[in-house]
Amino acid sequence: MLDHVSIGVRDAADSKRFYDAALQPLGYSCLSQSPGSLGYGSRAVQLWVNDAGHPVPADKDSGLHFCFAAPTRACVDAFHAAALRAGGRDNGQPGLRTAYGDNYYAAFVIDPDGYRLEAYCGNAE
Repeated sequence: MLDHVSIGVRDAADSKRFYDAALQPLGYSCLSQSPGSLGYGSRAVQLWVNDAGHPVPADKDSGLHFCFAAPTRACVDAFHAAALRAGGRDNGQPGLRTAYGDNYYAAFVIDPDGYRLEAYCGNAE
């Protein structure tokens, strides 16, 4: 349904360290970079991280979050650990979320700008 998503940040250059580290375990990398703009994906850009004059204020009660597909549960674990090392905040340790499904394995973090991010794997491994 969606081709890509764009988010506005205070400083894309500062955000690069976080997103490079957090997304690498999931198989995503920075495929496009220009001043004030970063594009992440595996084969094509699906997440744009751009400088914005007025980034949307983070609101934990808004329900907005971005969920990234992970090929394995180990990748979910690695995403969470890398995001925390790169300046993210914990918003839910890796583990099964059986309320969402028998094999719903996920971890949640908050990026340096306050965006809520999730990595999810539906495999039983």
